[in-house]
Amino acid sequence: GKTTTLKMINRLIPLTSGFIRIDGKPISDYNLQELRWNIGYVLQQIALFPNMTVEENITIVPEMKKWSKEDMQNRVTELLDSVGLEPEAYRKRKTAELSGGEQQRIGVIRALAANPDIILMDEPFSALDPISKHNLQQDVAKLQKKLNKTVVFVTHDMQEALALGDRICLMNNGKIEQIGTPDDIRRHPKNDFVRNFLQTGINDFKESPTIQQIIATGKLEVREAVEGMGPYLALEDTVDTLVVALAREEFVNIKENEGNLIGKITKQQLLDYLAQEIQVEKESMVR
Repeated sequence: GKTTTLKMINRLIPLTSGFIRIDGKPISDYNLQELRWNIGYVLQQIALFPNMTVEENITIVPEMKKWSKEDMQNRVTELLDSVGLEPEAYRKRKTAELSGGEQQRIGVIRALAANPDIILMDEPFSALDPISKHNLQQDVAKLQKKLNKTVVFVTHDMQEALALGDRICLMNNGKIEQIGTPDDIRRHPKNDFVRNFLQTGINDFKESPTIQQIIATGKLEVREAVEGMGPYLALEDTVDTLVVALAREEFVNIKENEGNLIGKITKQQLLDYLAQEIQVEKESMVR
């Protein structure tokens, strides 16, 4: 029901019952074209036009809205800068020449191009490698904080939902199981479905979970690292190793197998993780 819900918001699928309102007004009362122009849409498949340049892809909706050429060029520069892509190096490139992560960045900023109030994102990063996915999650979080847009983000990845969401709705076969803040859902799972979803993978570990496994389950979030500062651990290192390292340091940098720096884990993050595990253990004993 997740993708169906998104498509109902921009009226790609009609409602069979109930209401969806934007600013208190039923979506059926809006002019369809105006409604969709005010809603950006980012798909998993990206759906960029390969025969067009990056700039042409980004300016599709602004051009339909009859923006001036100068305004469109300035908007492309602003948006490429916002996701760390050098405007003059990328604006004239064909999208087929870009990597998967670069294409998905273009897909995200294309949805923002005409400055819509609402952005719909349908599992936009699920096909990417873990590093590209993590970097794009950070980009989206920064853009949301900067632009203050309403983003409806569909994902099957609980770690992604906890990292990006202000409010999370867990659905099971089209039925809403729980709605709440990330902290509400972590601390007060409503039923076994939610509890099991949060704990997926944790109980399967025969040994201390690796840092990579911990990150994958969303228990620790890798944050931006600074090259040349702090000690380093590898993704294969265990949480025991992490505990020892953080007993002496405020943070440790994490590198992947090829040696690329992908982020850092702070002492506070580790303490938060351990506190959550203790709380879950106490609640299990009470039940």
